[in-house]
Amino acid sequence: MESTTDPLDGTVRPNAKSVTSPRQAAFTAPTLSRDKGVEVDDVLQRRLIALIDLSLTLKQIDWNVVGTSFIGVPEMLDPQYLGVVEMIDDVAERIATLGGIPCGLQGRNIDDWTWDDCDLGRSDSIGHLCALDLVYRGVISDHRAAMDAVAEIDRVSEDLLTQQTGVLELYHWFVRSHLSGSCRRHGQRRRDDRTASRCCRRRQDGSQCGRATDQASS
Repeated sequence: MESTTDPLDGTVRPNAKSVTSPRQAAFTAPTLSRDKGVEVDDVLQRRLIALIDLSLTLKQIDWNVVGTSFIGVPEMLDPQYLGVVEMIDDVAERIATLGGIPCGLQGRNIDDWTWDDCDLGRSDSIGHLCALDLVYRGVISDHRAAMDAVAEIDRVSEDLLTQQTGVLELYHWFVRSHLSGSCRRHGQRRRDDRTASRCCRRRQDGSQCGRATDQASS
């Protein structure tokens, strides 16, 4: 085993590379085969990436919203951010429980990052919430698809995703309710908001994961 000697106190410590493994653990949940555990892990890893991106999107809006709802929108979104962060931990821990290696590092997940980043900077609440409406539609749609993907393999993971989907749909309702009056007052149609569409459009490779705008419907 490779090691490094501390130049100050002479302590010998193993190198990080020698104790780090990218391989699946030798165990998974009881009654699941390792192959099935890997299959569920792959589904959950994609949901982990999407939830991390959602948390960053919520903060992006918090930092950049201006106008009459400068206080109100962050007050609505702060609890949502905290709730999504908790979901991230739950999904990551489930992956580890199944013997997988949860990874939240963007550089390692770039191939699965199949959507364009939100390109809204400073904007009023309507612009940001129209974009967030589309983001939630995509995340919820993909969470539901993930529920179906693991339903016959691992009911515990399905239950986790089901609970999270219910909370995400509640958060989405808050956003939609805020927009239902505001969009009419401003003469806007949120589904046709060009800025929001630019925020959430998928890459052209058609791969699945994260957020979907092509499933947006009322």
